[in-house]
Amino acid sequence: MAEAYIIDACRTPRGIGKTGKGSLAHLHPQHLAATVLKALAERNDIDTADVEDVIWSTSTQKGKQGGDLGRMAALDAGYDIRTSGTTLDRFCGGGITSVNFAAAQIMSGMEDLVVAGGTEMMSYAADRGREEMAAGLGPAMMGSGNEHLQKIHPQSHQGVCGDAIASMEGIDREALDAVGLVSQQRAARAVEEGRFDKSLIPVRNEDGSVALDKEEFPRPQTTAEGLAQLEPSFAKLADVPLNEDGLTFRKLINQKYPDLEIKHFHHAGNSSGVVDGAAAVLLASKDYADAHGLKPRARIVRTANMGDDPTLMLNAPVPAAKKVLEKAGMSKDDIDLWEINEAFAVVAEKFQRDLDLDRDTVNVNGGAIALGHPIGATGSVLIGTMLDELERQDKQFGLVTMCAAGGMAPAVIIERV
Repeated sequence: MAEAYIIDACRTPRGIGKTGKGSLAHLHPQHLAATVLKALAERNDIDTADVEDVIWSTSTQKGKQGGDLGRMAALDAGYDIRTSGTTLDRFCGGGITSVNFAAAQIMSGMEDLVVAGGTEMMSYAADRGREEMAAGLGPAMMGSGNEHLQKIHPQSHQGVCGDAIASMEGIDREALDAVGLVSQQRAARAVEEGRFDKSLIPVRNEDGSVALDKEEFPRPQTTAEGLAQLEPSFAKLADVPLNEDGLTFRKLINQKYPDLEIKHFHHAGNSSGVVDGAAAVLLASKDYADAHGLKPRARIVRTANMGDDPTLMLNAPVPAAKKVLEKAGMSKDDIDLWEINEAFAVVAEKFQRDLDLDRDTVNVNGGAIALGHPIGATGSVLIGTMLDELERQDKQFGLVTMCAAGGMAPAVIIERV
């Protein structure tokens, strides 16, 4: 099997995902994607006619984010028209999956140079959701769609699922707030020390002026006392009727777990931030890299996908990590650094507890609680962050995974070379 090498990775800063407040919210999603695609080509002096595919991830594929963003963004970035493009959706996990798919194409010998990544304008997705609600199209949430599937596998709101898992696992509010506080502290340190600078690409407006050149979401002033004062975000939402029969997000979970008393612990300070952003990763075969003088920064060791209970939704990262380690013939002790997406604090907390990890090796530069979670892009962001940190610390192996709606988790192990 051929090797798939990571040549480079870059991303935009993450802007607050609210129209009228976020510095990127006025831009087209295609523009964010084109920003990182263009940067990859320029930084590595790539002949874009050689890029055989752009494999892109976007979760909310509607309106401006529909219509195969991978291909359209490549054209917008000035890539040769021979560069093909496709767009996929694995909910939150798509940004890892796009990289894994690209690696698989190279490792199979089918392609030699591929760009993978993702974009999510959560400001735009939120606006679309409100428009659909106003038009009477029903809640744009997973609890109110396919009645047949809901009878087989009840699927609730992710925040309510996070609270359900914490209640089930006996993980209290104090522990979850501690995850949120550490995320802010580590992100603040990373920004202050310039740990993201190598991969960060400023986003410019159409007139060339800078729209955003630094992280916009972090709250470095966060304190434990401030977090303790925040009201839980999903207590009321859990009991909002979703249909005429009075179905609620709480009842969807209790259909499968009737004895579970769901307590509410998650809030804005220990849940992932709503942001806009894009990220891209350049992958090549050994033959192509050697022939064109490209210096690999890492190789893809193994990838894996894992499904778990769709009703609890957020529990697949631990089995995904175990699966990819087994595929690689490795143990957790072989991994130097870990990135687990902080969709909700309980995901990161349970991951560290279940695998009994050294917390100083997990999310060392903060996570989505502090920096934000641009759904389809986040996995590619994490892979780039992992790559930079392995180099900074002179470490060898990193494992990246994240939960995704539907009860899934992709995973990947990379080795610095």
